[in-house]
Amino acid sequence: MTSLERVERPAVWAEPSAPVRFVLDAWTIAEGELRKLRHDPTELITRAVQPLLWLLIFGQVLAARNVIPTGNLGYMDFLAPGILAQSALFSAIFFGIAVIWERDLGVLHKYLVSPASRSSLVTGKALAGGLRSLVQAAMVYVVALAIGVHLRLDPPALLGSALVVVIGSAAFATFSLVIACIVRTRERFMGIGQILTMPLFFASSAIYPISIMPDWLKALAQVNPLTYQVDALRELMLAGSNPSASSLAIDFGVLSLTTVVLIAIAARLYPRLAQ
Repeated sequence: MTSLERVERPAVWAEPSAPVRFVLDAWTIAEGELRKLRHDPTELITRAVQPLLWLLIFGQVLAARNVIPTGNLGYMDFLAPGILAQSALFSAIFFGIAVIWERDLGVLHKYLVSPASRSSLVTGKALAGGLRSLVQAAMVYVVALAIGVHLRLDPPALLGSALVVVIGSAAFATFSLVIACIVRTRERFMGIGQILTMPLFFASSAIYPISIMPDWLKALAQVNPLTYQVDALRELMLAGSNPSASSLAIDFGVLSLTTVVLIAIAARLYPRLAQ
């Protein structure tokens, strides 16, 4: 037998490695979620209305009165990153109700009997929640520019802001999925979702600096992931800002760690929703 005859032919359809399979499964789930938006994008448009009203009405009134100390930043410049984070939060926090609908329609059972791991299913859902928020982020950017907010528009700043929005939204979308797995009904979920959004928003640095908060609220803001998302966006979005590598590393680290921990929890709870 010659040396050529002893060489084994490689398999044409080799089984992908575990990490590659994880990424492929997660992207398949995310792509399916995004495909729904192409058929009916009205949800994104309607959810973008509230953040825009905050910029156009609430922000303009407080900016005119100059009642919130924001240092060298004008109030509208200070507010715009907070409202962008708010739009991502409000969009993602109700993401879990779609999972309950999938359970009622029988789609969830098909996911659970598929060869995809539970963590890849949840990661795909989280990724979809993060990517959905980019549409609203673009709307906030356009309105902020129109009302005179001083934004950085260089590619590194835009890419960094987009990454912050995706990671933060993925974290809150996964948090929403955890809630859905616990309450398991649409009615309970809507009630709890309404209760959680406002405390998360107001216990952050989105519309006022932490320095003017009472001590008990400062403590809550320091453990609120939304605060770190807002801080990262302020450093990346605003013209004249001087982003600190250490500060951005902390912000990205907190958001990424929060997302990973929530994905791990949601992966454990996800099968419970089908019971």
